[in-house]
Amino acid sequence: MIPELRHACDIRAEVGPIRELGSTPHGRRRIVPILGGTVSGPRLEGSVVPGGADWQYVHGDGVVELEARYSIRTRDGIEIAVINRGLRRADAEIMDRMSRGEAVDPALVYCRTVPVFEAPTGPHDWLNRSVFVASAARFPDKVEIRVFEVV
Repeated sequence: MIPELRHACDIRAEVGPIRELGSTPHGRRRIVPILGGTVSGPRLEGSVVPGGADWQYVHGDGVVELEARYSIRTRDGIEIAVINRGLRRADAEIMDRMSRGEAVDPALVYCRTVPVFEAPTGPHDWLNRSVFVASAARFPDKVEIRVFEVV
């Protein structure tokens, strides 16, 4: 069987400046604060709660390993925790421009993630029972994420 994808939502997360923590045994550690944002789509609507962050490693080959932790507050007031792990890669020149906060064409960057949702029992607990994949685009002040349920 070949899995199909069903669009769940689009997340637009506003982000702050990259904080560089320096080299570690796993790569160069960075933290990007998540300041807020919106969630819209056919299956989920709401806002990104301020206070999350994307903890990143930049590996020696330039690939960025992402782990964003944040929460979403739905329109009906339910808060849902999200852990979104993934990889971002592009040519070295493109990655350098992005690290400096410059805008680049998202078509030049591979950025795929696997969001995991933790919703309380109730109308949104369907999020707990499926696998999701996403494509993301990084801009200087935001990240746009298209989330799909694997069906």
